[in-house]
Amino acid sequence: MSIAASIRSQLVPIHREGYPFIGIFALATLVLFWLWPPFGWIGIALTVWCTLFFRDPPRVTPAREGLLVAPADGRISMMTQAPPPPELGIGEAPLPRISIFMSVFDCHINRSPLAGRIERIAYRAGAFLNADLDKASEDNERNSFLIAAPGLTIAVVQIAGLLARRIVSFTSEGQTVEAGQRLGMIRFGSRVDVYLPAGGTFLVAPGQRAVAGETVIADLRGAQNDRNFRVD
Repeated sequence: MSIAASIRSQLVPIHREGYPFIGIFALATLVLFWLWPPFGWIGIALTVWCTLFFRDPPRVTPAREGLLVAPADGRISMMTQAPPPPELGIGEAPLPRISIFMSVFDCHINRSPLAGRIERIAYRAGAFLNADLDKASEDNERNSFLIAAPGLTIAVVQIAGLLARRIVSFTSEGQTVEAGQRLGMIRFGSRVDVYLPAGGTFLVAPGQRAVAGETVIADLRGAQNDRNFRVD
């Protein structure tokens, strides 16, 4: 392997959605250096942050029927029972919900929790409250996916946060996706909710860190028992 190929293999890929933003940050950095060099170093730090924000690392997804993997990198902020978004048309009965909060330092590429068919994608405009708040599920801008697999259906909801101003979808209705496949992203701080069918087994705990496409968050076939957790 050549030195250049070795270097490329160690670098985390950057999603194409980030190139315009990285270019803007880099141009602003040059202007700041021209105005006053100390400001330029701040611009470099912000450009590096912007580049890391749009990173799109490869993931190794567990493949077993019934396993549900995390759709987002971040912290498990809530595990509760809540009605799914009404625009999905799957009823008002509360369902098990896992919420993953993404800070501005997390990777923001969202992935499908399981293999299936995207039955519906529903966007709803809204506010930009702190995504870590419970009422953000109802009030904030969001984009919802209804994904059907044999014998079950789940909902994945991208929720914009304080700094987020655009939710991007990489998929379309009727498309078949694999577990861990990229669904979309939310720019600059946000949250993703997953609504499980009744009877699913939670395999995570509030406060735990999740890795999109890799961390198993639930067992929908009940093949595993609920896990116990210890907090340091």
